[in-house]
Amino acid sequence: MPAPAEGGNPAAPARRMVPLYRGATTTTTRPPLPVDSREQLVYLLTQAAELEQGILCEYLFALYSLKRDPGDGLDPEQLALVTRWGDTLAQIAVQEMLHLTLATNLLTAVGASPHFHRPNFPIRCQWYPPDVQVALVPFGEEGLRHFLYLERPDDVDVADAELFSVVCECRPLTATPATLTAEPQDYTTVGHLYRSIGHGFARLVERYGEAEVFIGPPEAQATRELLGWSELVAVTDLASAEAAIATIVEQGEGADGDWREAHFGRLSTVLEEFLAATQADPSFEPARPAQPAYVRRPPDQPLAVVISDPLTAQVADVFDAAHQTLLQLLCRLFVHDEETDREVDTLAGAAIGLMAAVLRPLGSVLTTLPLGPDHPGELAGPAFFMVHPSQFLLPWREAAWKVMIQRLGVMADACVRLGCEPGLERLAELEEPVRGLAARLQGHLDERAAAAG
Repeated sequence: MPAPAEGGNPAAPARRMVPLYRGATTTTTRPPLPVDSREQLVYLLTQAAELEQGILCEYLFALYSLKRDPGDGLDPEQLALVTRWGDTLAQIAVQEMLHLTLATNLLTAVGASPHFHRPNFPIRCQWYPPDVQVALVPFGEEGLRHFLYLERPDDVDVADAELFSVVCECRPLTATPATLTAEPQDYTTVGHLYRSIGHGFARLVERYGEAEVFIGPPEAQATRELLGWSELVAVTDLASAEAAIATIVEQGEGADGDWREAHFGRLSTVLEEFLAATQADPSFEPARPAQPAYVRRPPDQPLAVVISDPLTAQVADVFDAAHQTLLQLLCRLFVHDEETDREVDTLAGAAIGLMAAVLRPLGSVLTTLPLGPDHPGELAGPAFFMVHPSQFLLPWREAAWKVMIQRLGVMADACVRLGCEPGLERLAELEEPVRGLAARLQGHLDERAAAAG
């Protein structure tokens, strides 16, 4: 990474040359979008929540695609590089999860419900402004340049990867102050979106006062004590809303123009290292060329790739079930009603455990498996299939806990069955963590039953 500009002005990074984008430096920071109603603010916040989830899935897909096994043919130096790149992606993914949590706190603070729904991948037009596209690609130059494009500061002008260069003509309409219902708005970067959200909070507080803007129940807020992030802010007033937004923007693109330690700067370093390594050894391939594929084609993706290998489809089905259960846990965590503090803590721990101990190994295994006879020689990858909200927004406490416990039990049985297949022995190792999560949830139901009896 380039050193800070000489001359003692630490604010100069915004004018530094962007690594690997020579000549691409700055435009001006875009003015915030007009936000004059709670409905428009909630709309932008749901866009933010969708993007945080979508970008998180992008990072996870790239992470899952990295070669880590001894049989992958990497020498020790290459393996060390890949391990470091994977650690960076994992750390950024954790921060994206924090950003999703903060966006959810912002939503619940103004009386809205958590928003964990999104379109299926790839998301290329109509849903977001044309400059914002989200798709799952394996680790490599194209993926890294796409990440840099999404994380770029407002005042840095870089190009998206060629895969994302087609701009559709479905430009959303811009809302006007006379619009009573929320309408799409044409933000250009994630930072621009959040600065507009911050402007909207300030505008509404100016109009209605804090007490009439921050009307959501404080107990619905996720806290640092619950999830362990020191940066996690419970949003209850304008100051805490601004602090939450500042954390998201600073971690993504950097504070005051200095993006060296932000996602943008860290990904620039990874891209530099990747290009240097592949130039030194053109045969170096740190990732498997997996592509996201569905067990069944979703209605919003008529051209989606479908897995035709029966065994691969079963593994992908378990991944989709785990992803669905994660959404159930997250929704229940944010809409909890009758849960005790201990039960809420268990929901949070189960969600984190499912991501780390189940989804990550499942996703990595999936990127080693064939797509099937319809795509000879090609490898599959998790598509993060998005089920209908009715399948993960579970409003009734006892029923919700029973649904999640039953779902985890079925997943554990599937891991045992698939773990008996040659090459899938690793899946048998997932039975214990999955059943452990189910047991932790069941323990609370048993305690309640005993107390009631």
